[in-house]
Amino acid sequence: MNRARRYGAAVLLGAVLAGGTAPASLSAQEQYALVVSGASGGAAFRERHAQWRDTLVTALRGLPGFDDTHLIVLAETPGPGVGRASRAGVRQAVDRLAGLMGDDAVLHVVLIGHGSFDGVDAKFNLAGPDLEAGEWDRWLGRLPGRLVFVNTTSASFPFLQRLSAAGRTVVTATESAAQRYDTVFPQFFIDSLTDAAADEDRDGRVSVLEAFEFASFGVRQWYRRRGRLATERALIDDNGDGRGREAGEPGPDGSVAARLYAGAGPGRPPAAVTDPAVASLLARRAALEEAVHALKAARPRMPREAYLDDLERTLIDLARVSRQIRQSSPAAPVDPNPPAGSPRRATAQIPG
Repeated sequence: MNRARRYGAAVLLGAVLAGGTAPASLSAQEQYALVVSGASGGAAFRERHAQWRDTLVTALRGLPGFDDTHLIVLAETPGPGVGRASRAGVRQAVDRLAGLMGDDAVLHVVLIGHGSFDGVDAKFNLAGPDLEAGEWDRWLGRLPGRLVFVNTTSASFPFLQRLSAAGRTVVTATESAAQRYDTVFPQFFIDSLTDAAADEDRDGRVSVLEAFEFASFGVRQWYRRRGRLATERALIDDNGDGRGREAGEPGPDGSVAARLYAGAGPGRPPAAVTDPAVASLLARRAALEEAVHALKAARPRMPREAYLDDLERTLIDLARVSRQIRQSSPAAPVDPNPPAGSPRRATAQIPG
């Protein structure tokens, strides 16, 4: 009976994937980006941070579908198209985003610069008074949609604990508040957006998870080549438990990040939907896709039978909704030779 249930769930998942309903709903949402390059603390750092910021902005603007109105850049020294990286500047940026973003939007926040921790509060250093992790949490909590928050600085770990929540993906350059040395993580994280090696599944895009893993392994190699003990270990959290995990380590985090794509502007713009019934079905399908990934993430903590029962029930609902969507939508031509890594070439494997 167990084998039959497991096989049935695998067949259902295979049917869902073959039907073109692989979890791409997150990547189809509108993307926004806030890049903040904070107080440098010296000429050498100022030049390095400016280079990282400019490289990141250039990479974002080079992504397909980029929308320049969806990008806000703040720096220690403001200039054309660049605001001041101060508390007031961040507040103005959040206010502006609040007027642009909808419930289906994804905001990517990347912090470049220095961080500090005094045993109580973790802060990101700005021009003028700094902004504490709890304040980032409250200010960004005003915004609708999903949040991808990447703190590339030293002593960034407390940000993961403070900002972790449902609907958020948090990446920090360090796994401990005690890791207070300057980091090289931002170099490799930014490189991931333009290095083909970061695109592990070869789908032509770099997900947040792929960027995190590429940067993490790059950091490890950087320290190893210099014969130095690594003073930074990056973490990712996307299930809201505030724990996170390192790249290559087991854990539930990463399922959501694998379906989110860095950038500003839509990764795969969805076709306009004018039929309220179809829009409702699409929303239902997205929720069921989320449920499947949540179940897979929770599997290590669930009894085997309960996991298989819940997975089978959710996949049946997903298959039914997907069929309704196909019946309500115009037939689309099928590519007889889909690219490698596409949903139509996926092989269903249900962990047992």
